Amino acid sequence: MDKSTIEKIRSEFPILNEKIYNKSLIYFDNGATTQKPQCVLDRINYGYEHLNANIHRGVHFLSQLATEAHENARKAVCDFLGATKREEIVFTRGTTEAINLVAFSFGEAFCNEGDEVVISVMEHHSNIVPWQMLCERKKMKLRVIPMNEKGVLDLDAYKKLLNERTRIVSVTHVSNVLGTVNPVKEIIEIAHAQNIPVLIDGAQAVPHIQVNVKELDADFYAFSGHKIYAPTGIGVLYGKEKWLNAIPPYQGGGEMIATVTFEKTTYNELPFKFEAGTPDYIGSTALAEALRYVQEIGIENIAAYEHELTEYVTKRLLEIENMRIIGQAEDKSAVVSFLVGNIHPYDVGMLLDRLGIAVRTGHHCAQPLSDSLEIPGTVRTSFSFYNTKDEIDVFIEALKRVIGMLS
Repeated sequence: MDKSTIEKIRSEFPILNEKIYNKSLIYFDNGATTQKPQCVLDRINYGYEHLNANIHRGVHFLSQLATEAHENARKAVCDFLGATKREEIVFTRGTTEAINLVAFSFGEAFCNEGDEVVISVMEHHSNIVPWQMLCERKKMKLRVIPMNEKGVLDLDAYKKLLNERTRIVSVTHVSNVLGTVNPVKEIIEIAHAQNIPVLIDGAQAVPHIQVNVKELDADFYAFSGHKIYAPTGIGVLYGKEKWLNAIPPYQGGGEMIATVTFEKTTYNELPFKFEAGTPDYIGSTALAEALRYVQEIGIENIAAYEHELTEYVTKRLLEIENMRIIGQAEDKSAVVSFLVGNIHPYDVGMLLDRLGIAVRTGHHCAQPLSDSLEIPGTVRTSFSFYNTKDEIDVFIEALKRVIGMLS
């Protein structure tokens, strides 16, 4: 993307005009959450101003309009992911709830004492803890795929972990710490050869690379709206129809029922069986607007430009003495984590903030990964298509200044 295109994009994100300690904001924390373009903010306001009525249950005009907008949003997500049917799209509060839904419901239907779940060493806590809870509840075992020194999963070790007791595999598409893009299609093929279903955590992938769940043959795929320029509190679980029909609901209440008596409840059809209570029908339409915005720019264009930024910041960081890049896979997304000598990442992040630069520090909700690397955490820079090489240059000079102060 050329400079004029980037400038136009930046003008569409109001928060990028904010001043932090009287300095222009440089926002390199997109892995935690992305900023929102004006069209998404307008869509949220429009929903509350013109379409605010509870959906699916009302015969009045506003309710019908809101229902239509919500279900059109579901179709937009279905198309964005390359899914076959809109019934395979379940709206959730985010990736975390989506994984919890599968861990609970799949676990109830298909898991028993002595069974196993396979995850990887680089998982976010959201793809560790729900499976640990299942293992505790059902007396199962959690198995972990190791990685090499570059941050690449060991697929030979993965193959050896799978056996007749493996009930499900759940891995991240892109590591939120290392930036590694995992070979999820191959991971899925290996599991499917033994009739083992696979869940993919796509929270860090969907904003940056083209995802087609049908081509991947994923059984489940989850992502969060707030990481792809939509509001917080809205997310998606894609599930193959056969699996969604086979597992019980995660929560009970209104909307997810067909009939209720004091003796028995029957459940609604897909996807409503998994959407108890009033859904975030404002968030869903804003998510659809965010996806439209991304598609308008072009996910291929976004991926190419963010790859440029990732390579550029890596090159500039390596100019600094005692720099250690954490995660050096050949196939990386728009995340670069690092340490400098013995300086604690928290101190670096605090001082960068005073210079108007937002980065993330700590273990990034992947504490077992930090423990395996024997590090206290990292400084993480994560990029969006509204970031620039000029911002990276400012960041590098600020980082050099911070290192001088802390050394």
